[in-house]
Amino acid sequence: MNTNGSRYGRGSGQGNGRGLGSGGPVGAELPELPGLSGLRSANAARVLELLRVAGEAGISRLELAEGTGLTPQAVSKITARLRASGLVAEAGYRASTGGKPRTVLRLVPPAAHAVGLHLDRDELTVVLLDLAGVLVGRRVVPLDLGAGADAVVEAVAIEVESLLTASESGGALSAGPLSGPLSAGQSSAGQSSAGQPGSAPGQVPAAGPGPARGPATGTGPALRPAAVPGPAPWLAVPAPETHPVPDPRTSHRVLGVGVAMPGPLDHTSGVPHRVTGFPQWDGFPLRDALAERLGLPVALDKDTNAAALGLALQTNAAALGLALQGSGDSFAYLHLGTGLGAGLVLGGGLYRGARTGAGEFGHQVVQLDGPSCGCGRQGCIEALCLAAVADGDLAAAARILGVGAANLVELLDIDRVLLGGRVVEAAAATFVRGVSEQAPVPVELANGGPHTVAQGAAQLVLAPVFGRTEATFSSPLPPSRTGQKIR
Repeated sequence: MNTNGSRYGRGSGQGNGRGLGSGGPVGAELPELPGLSGLRSANAARVLELLRVAGEAGISRLELAEGTGLTPQAVSKITARLRASGLVAEAGYRASTGGKPRTVLRLVPPAAHAVGLHLDRDELTVVLLDLAGVLVGRRVVPLDLGAGADAVVEAVAIEVESLLTASESGGALSAGPLSGPLSAGQSSAGQSSAGQPGSAPGQVPAAGPGPARGPATGTGPALRPAAVPGPAPWLAVPAPETHPVPDPRTSHRVLGVGVAMPGPLDHTSGVPHRVTGFPQWDGFPLRDALAERLGLPVALDKDTNAAALGLALQTNAAALGLALQGSGDSFAYLHLGTGLGAGLVLGGGLYRGARTGAGEFGHQVVQLDGPSCGCGRQGCIEALCLAAVADGDLAAAARILGVGAANLVELLDIDRVLLGGRVVEAAAATFVRGVSEQAPVPVELANGGPHTVAQGAAQLVLAPVFGRTEATFSSPLPPSRTGQKIR
């Protein structure tokens, strides 16, 4: 693996912030991320969170003191450090009831960024979010998760570097299928070809054979040429797109990379387990391998957990105003794409379980004599759903999903169910209606858009900065690799 680092960033550490929706432990620290080493405190996170929620309108130091419960002197010291770091700037003045006008401060979104990765079984999505969580760049390319761990790591690194290079130059990002597999060190920038044929609206093509699976440490191509049928051909890769990236006006730090992929996995160690359909990933140190290759802090979590985190942050931001506490909302995010899983938010907090095992929703057995599943069981709801989708019977898939959703609601007493994933998004009305007929709570399409998982993955890096959740990052990298920026 490449040990020379990257020009984009470096350094990482392991740290915990206040759990999403909880009051947060006293003295909790932010992740030790580049450029933020002097701001690793719960108080700084609380101030940053109020600045984030205030948006462009900004907020005064007095309002920050009132909102956080800190003394004005403490707020002044924290905001001085934030201004010195470039994360916060003055935004004018606000009239006061007496005395001189109050200076208003605001967050500087372009001051720092986070990369989010969604490693799906047949597709890679890379997004770049600014400090406010706004999408500023993205790439979408085919991926064969079974090509081997080394090949996948290299392919992912190439796409991340391509996205960051495009952000540096302020040019357009080309996202879409490639004309052929990439060899090590070859950039995909500028390469494109026609994608896999899609289906007509409301129709789902029959499933076809998947690609041959390589060993976990093989060197086979991870980025699959369009001519090779994917593991789930009814999930068509979209045609190439071009998405503009704002011209960077100041130096932009990349705080880290959040990675989301199918489970099961252990988010604390950053190691996948026997990923359904791809058991060769079991035990591979993906988080640390990517951190070494990219020279950036990396956090790893399940795709459904990342999506649920991003959706919970949206919900809380809308409901909280300038409050620091979570909304207490409980919901399940059900993701149906190349597989089926759930992300759980209970009492306003992302629930992973002690071993990141919560949310393996797709592997509840609902038919004892049902079809075989990739996990080794029979009659799993994932196998039944995907079989119905492959047959083109989306209404049946929705009903099956609804049965599982109803079980989940009755087991956890959640408030609502959110649906997402490529299969759901292609027939949203059918799935919302079918699940609603079974589940006794409101059922909605998740409002995160087509990149819900990738954007949630970037929040694995951003949310701890604002004290909104906790994350475990890769081990610290050598000091010689710190201080890298996007210019």
